[in-house]
Amino acid sequence: MRPILDKHRFGPWAVVTGSSSGIGKAIARHLGSSGINVVLVARREAELERVGAELTRDFSVDYRVVQADLSAPSFFDEVERATRELDVGLIVGNAGFASPGEFLTLEREELLRAVRLKVDANLTLVHHFGRRLVARKRGGILLVSSIGGLAGVPYVAHTAGVEAYVLNLGEGLHVELEPRGVHVTVLMPGPTLTESMAKMGVDPSDMPLKPMSAERCAAEGLSALARNRATHVAGRVNRIMAKLMPRAVATSMMGAMIGKKFAHESLANSRGATRALTGK
Repeated sequence: MRPILDKHRFGPWAVVTGSSSGIGKAIARHLGSSGINVVLVARREAELERVGAELTRDFSVDYRVVQADLSAPSFFDEVERATRELDVGLIVGNAGFASPGEFLTLEREELLRAVRLKVDANLTLVHHFGRRLVARKRGGILLVSSIGGLAGVPYVAHTAGVEAYVLNLGEGLHVELEPRGVHVTVLMPGPTLTESMAKMGVDPSDMPLKPMSAERCAAEGLSALARNRATHVAGRVNRIMAKLMPRAVATSMMGAMIGKKFAHESLANSRGATRALTGK
């Protein structure tokens, strides 16, 4: 695996949230290949330990595991304790989850959890570590949003809304922190082969474009960070579509594609209820 980042600028330690699988895990591995030690943060401690052991085995770097639910108010205490004495040169805000479905049918607590995870947690981490990065006059912040943050997306409307916060936060901080020696980039993945895609219930074979691998998406994001690009849409075709497609068209197209899944589910549920009532 080819090193992507300068470990002097972005090391010796990086903090990566949501690093037990998917894009976060792929980012951690690219950092390990660059000789950067990694603090792995997520809920699944056993998975984090496996990722960390692979980093040490494959790249001879150190790791620390922080088992934490970033949607819980107390998460930061655990992260702060684990990193207090480390020279952190990079913070990666990757944790997130999709809440697919018609907005009014979703539980309010699930929606608020997404706000705490994408808004509160990123705000807290960037505010804390951003000050440390400015003091050392070098380093980076990589925030993982989504192309869904570029426009409203029916049936994942709330998810798109919180991703838009991440995008706008990063774009603004890119300008604020550039003179202070800190790179800030927002990575916007399109369809990517991760657990979130599985939760969405979208069959990759039904999609007009082949989903990206998490490894390629992570590499593109870190390369954009190294060049200090404010934003980066992962995937060449995704970038072209994001640039040329009007927001209203994107909303309509995504709504039609995602809506098919929920229309089929609604029809199946309706038929199931009818059979239960009629015995047919």
